[in-house]
Amino acid sequence: MILSNRVFTLLFIILMNNLYSQEKKPHDFTQSIGGSNLGIEMVAIPAGSFSMGSITSEEKRGKEEGPIHTVELNSFWLSKYEITWELYNLFVYRAIDSIESNSKANELEIEIDAISGATIPYVDMSLGMGTSEGLPVGNVTQFAASQFCKWLSAKTGHFYRLPTEAEWEYSARAGTSTAYHFGDDPKILDEYAWSYENSEDTYHPVGQKKPNPWGLYDMHGNVAEWTLDQYISEIYTTRNGVTQSPIEISKEEYPCSVRGGSYYDDAEYLRSAARLGSNENWKMRDPQFPKSKWWNTDAPFVGFRIVRDPNVPKETEINNYWGE
Repeated sequence: MILSNRVFTLLFIILMNNLYSQEKKPHDFTQSIGGSNLGIEMVAIPAGSFSMGSITSEEKRGKEEGPIHTVELNSFWLSKYEITWELYNLFVYRAIDSIESNSKANELEIEIDAISGATIPYVDMSLGMGTSEGLPVGNVTQFAASQFCKWLSAKTGHFYRLPTEAEWEYSARAGTSTAYHFGDDPKILDEYAWSYENSEDTYHPVGQKKPNPWGLYDMHGNVAEWTLDQYISEIYTTRNGVTQSPIEISKEEYPCSVRGGSYYDDAEYLRSAARLGSNENWKMRDPQFPKSKWWNTDAPFVGFRIVRDPNVPKETEINNYWGE
């Protein structure tokens, strides 16, 4: 069969567009850390839009979850699992700072020696729940989680940070609009999450439950997760039309937004739209004055996961994402 010049040209354009889109589409990858045999599995989250918040008829809905509004986001990568103690302790003890990876990127340059070091905890910050392989880190402050991201950025040459509230909910929903990514029925939550109902009052190794449709584990439950945003209960009422990549940079220690619910929470707090603000009670037993900026003493149920952002901010703005 002989193709006309016009048909051949159209087929060639379609083929080249497909090749171009495949080259530009982000792929999952594992972030290596120089000097360590540990890696962080990162899931490619596609650009897109979604309806943020919950409908008024959603069971156990809080008024701070509305009104529903449309949010558009650029693509990014999100860690497949919550950050574990063994990963976080690489930052706490800083033994591998001087060991660089052969594959270090050059998206940004940070002197690792200039990054603040976390204080060594003086008590067991897991409160007896353990820090062994695969257990999610808890009792870290938002500042500490952000400094881990800054340290990892210096180690790898990529820009890492905490997710925004919008990025977190978009990723948790993974294209769904129901209360949980698997539907509205909390009776099957046990298949996907550790909550008060099944956790026996402790967190569990990451990745033991079923993932969401985008391959992310423990988005519901296990430990709740820090976001970048200051918690503002009525912030959704200020958003009109389509909101592009919203963020409320934290300017005060309290309250900051925490998402996902934890092993300590009932099912209603694990919903995709559920919002929580941090509070001073999470440091109630801290004897230091001023209280530690690195550790909580009463919030082992709060940890974090991380974002790799391909869009590196200007040098004058980047510390807004790391809490400095």
